[in-house]
Amino acid sequence: MAGTDLALKLDRIAARADELRAMLSESISGENYVRASKELSEIEPVVARIAELRAAEREQADAEALLADAEMRELAEGELHTLKERIPRLQHEIRVALLPRDEADERSAILEIRPAAGGDEAALFAAELFAMYQKYAALRGWRCEILEYGDTGLGGLKEGIAEITGRNVFARLKYESGVHRVQRVPATESQGRIHTSTVTVAVLPEAEEVDVEVDEGDLRIDVYRASGAGGQHVNKTESAVRITHLPSGIVVAMQEEKSQHKNRAKAMKILRARLYEQQRAALHATRAADRKSQVGTGDRSERIRTYNFPQGRVSDHRINLTLYKIDRVMQGELDEFIDALTAEDQAARLAAEE
Repeated sequence: MAGTDLALKLDRIAARADELRAMLSESISGENYVRASKELSEIEPVVARIAELRAAEREQADAEALLADAEMRELAEGELHTLKERIPRLQHEIRVALLPRDEADERSAILEIRPAAGGDEAALFAAELFAMYQKYAALRGWRCEILEYGDTGLGGLKEGIAEITGRNVFARLKYESGVHRVQRVPATESQGRIHTSTVTVAVLPEAEEVDVEVDEGDLRIDVYRASGAGGQHVNKTESAVRITHLPSGIVVAMQEEKSQHKNRAKAMKILRARLYEQQRAALHATRAADRKSQVGTGDRSERIRTYNFPQGRVSDHRINLTLYKIDRVMQGELDEFIDALTAEDQAARLAAEE
């Protein structure tokens, strides 16, 4: 975005904010008030940055005018040095704020984790990854509800699904979708050899009923007796539910709850999220047919991160970032990776607009 184009766009945004404030101070009500209030709240952070930028530009002009004054020259040069760093930073922050928003970013998310290659070791690492994301959610102040947790009986995880609720959950977790690889010596390995296993992680934005219309006629619902380790309830009643969405072929099975009704409700929540993500993926493919995004593609066949326990390192292959603090990462300290992935994504999108 060229400097003149940016300046004109900022002028339009500032003028729109003034227009909205005037509207809200008048006697508008109902839907118009809600709409104007929402739009103003969305652009106010940008407007505040624009005001900072305009003030810095005025300070720059004043300091440049003082350069001709021998007595004020040294002071003016010091101010200009500071402003030459501050103004580009403000311009960059504004450009980032003006990037098209993914409307799913503010949503809660459905997290799905499954072991891939590696047998019992993959299942054990899947359980550890599931716990890592639970800890990350706790650090962020989000609520994490387990929808499905299939235990292997050996401490491993066959399939784990959780609903993570909070503000901007999907914006933070969407970069976690992909194949996570672990390299370590399994507890069962007597020769001390390092094994490599993989786990798939999928993060889906949570869908509301208004986002995805599911026709009951498109569903085949089967009920059956729950299976699993122990418990008097197991195999006593047909509480487990399997929902097949016939047009897409998506199948969701749920047996975590003792109530058939609750299992059905949870299965429908996951089904909607998967259908919504399918729609988003199709739209993204149409919009991005001419370029491949480096970060955040959500391609689950892509190996995105390696956890090497003998060396104590975690490496993200998309941004070539390696951190030698695997213990802290496994305790949910993921922000360093997520911040770097977000910055890389923003940089790629800014470059595409120029």
